[in-house]
Parts: sequence; structure tokens; C-alpha cells
Amino acid sequence: MAEPAHTLEQPAREFFILGLTSDGKPFRPSDWADRLCGVMSCFRPAGPPSRNAHLQYSPYVRPILLNGVRAVAVNESLRGIEPLAYHFVVNFAKDNDLQVVDACLLPESAEPKI
Repeated sequence: MAEPAHTLEQPAREFFILGLTSDGKPFRPSDWADRLCGVMSCFRPAGPPSRNAHLQYSPYVRPILLNGVRAVAVNESLRGIEPLAYHFVVNFAKDNDLQVVDACLLPESAEPKI
């Protein structure tokens, strides 16, 4: 299945799994985001395999630092590519009582708006 093109009218939908439990405590182990993204690294867009694909995170599930908190950015395109993988990530957050924040990645525009 081809990945949809994202435009200014249709920004990429994402959500962030924060490394904080619902009561604000840091989630352990400290490398949880890297581990989760490593498990999900095989889910990538269709096309010829990259020579170093086994060393890269998936563009759909990637570790980030959000306001000093370890987090994982999950692109909702994963749901259409592999629903079971998407549900695995969502259930990981639920099972570990992690905070989840909806967001969208807006493409960069050519001119800054004033």
C-alpha cells in the first residue's frame, strides 16, 4: 500500500507517547523509547530496501525528546500499513499507563507567515 502524500491541506497525523506515567513519574527503563522503536524498525514505506535499513528506525515510529522528556512519535499512517503493529504501539502505551498526546506534523512552508 502506498503512503499518502501529505500536503498543507492534509498534514501528517501523529501522536506522541511520553515517557511519563499518568501520575507524572518517569517511565523506566530510561531507554524504553529506543527499545520500542527498535522493535518497530522493520515497518517502512514500500520501495527498494535501503542498504542500511536494519540500522535505522522506522519513519512511522521514532524516538524523540519532547520538552526534555523521552518520547516516541507515532505516525498514524502505520495503522493503514500494518494494523497489528499500530495496535501493539497503542497497547504498549495503555499497558504501561503512559501519557499520549495527539499532534500533527505540519509541512514547512516556503514563506514564513506573519
